Order: sequence, then C-alpha cells, then structure tokens
Amino acid sequence: MIFTAESIEQLAEQFSQLPGIGRKTAHRLALYIVKMQREEVVTFARALVNVKDKVRYCSICSNITEADPCPICSNTKRDQTMVCVVEEPTDVLALERTNEFRGLYHVLGGALSPLDGIGPEDLRIRELLHRVTGANVDEVILALNPNVEGEATTLYLSKLLKPLGMKITRIARGLPVGTDLEFADQATLSRALEGRMAV
Repeated sequence: MIFTAESIEQLAEQFSQLPGIGRKTAHRLALYIVKMQREEVVTFARALVNVKDKVRYCSICSNITEADPCPICSNTKRDQTMVCVVEEPTDVLALERTNEFRGLYHVLGGALSPLDGIGPEDLRIRELLHRVTGANVDEVILALNPNVEGEATTLYLSKLLKPLGMKITRIARGLPVGTDLEFADQATLSRALEGRMAV
C-alpha cells in the first residue's frame, strides 16, 4: 500500500463521491490541489460554499437559480403560452444554447424509474399540472431523454395532460447530424423514419 497524507486521502474520498470520478482520478485531483497556490484553493473552496448558499430551485419552473423566480420565468418577452418539460436543469442549459426555444420550462427533477424506486410522487408532476391548468398555456412540449425512463415519463405525462385540452408535442427523435446510417441502432433509425418530413 502506498502511503499518502491523511488529508490527501480525505480529499480524494470527497472527490470520489462526485459522479464519474473514480479512485485514481480522485487522487489525481487531490494531488493537483496540493500543487495549487493557497489563494487559489481558498477561492475554489469559497466557490463551492457559494453554490450551496446561493443556488436554489425556482418556485415556478424548478430550474436552478440564484433569484426567485429565475431569469427565464421572469422574462416577459418569452412566450408564456409554451412550456417545455425537461428532466434536469442541464437539459434547460442544452436547449437554451440552441437559441431556438423562446418559451418557458418545467424541470421534473428526473424521470419515472420503478426499478430505482422513482414514481410520479418523486417528480414535480403535480406542480406541472397545477401550473398548466391555471395558466394560458397552449402547448406543452415533452423534451425528455430518449431512453426507457424518458419514454415511460413521456407516455405518463401525455395521458395526464391530454384531457386538459392543450396541444401536447414531443421533440423530434432520429439521427444526429454527422452520423452515418450504418452506425445507427435500429431504434434510432425507426424513429428517424417515423419522423420524416417533406423536403
């Protein structure tokens, strides 16, 4: 066993709790911190604490924010009649980077996954229903991940939302730009054929 300082081991243990960080990477990160200037480490630590102290969930859409309501919900120039439902705040960031969607969002906080013990009561579905029922919403766009959990959540939400009389749509699925057909899986090719459009 290679001996390292206890404080490095403790720091590596904390890093290894982060998603996607294994033991080797955790040790590399801990050793990198040792090489940093003290002021840089203090700034890094302060940034971690600031995130915990300042970031919260928007009371309207459940996106992460420092101001409540978030800048998207409080922007009167956005289309208030369209709500795009996503799983996580990272999905909002991805959609906003496209500069294509000018409506509002609703973050569920995950997707239905009975195997992991995640049911409807564990997501922000009740808040979504309350939000779209009392507002002037014409369209709800379901932009959930194209996996088993996302598909199950899309189906569940569409059944709940259809009786409310608004338009329910989902984002298109198919081949990403730059992909060769020969490397696409059957499900992706099937969806691409289903979602074909006139040219």
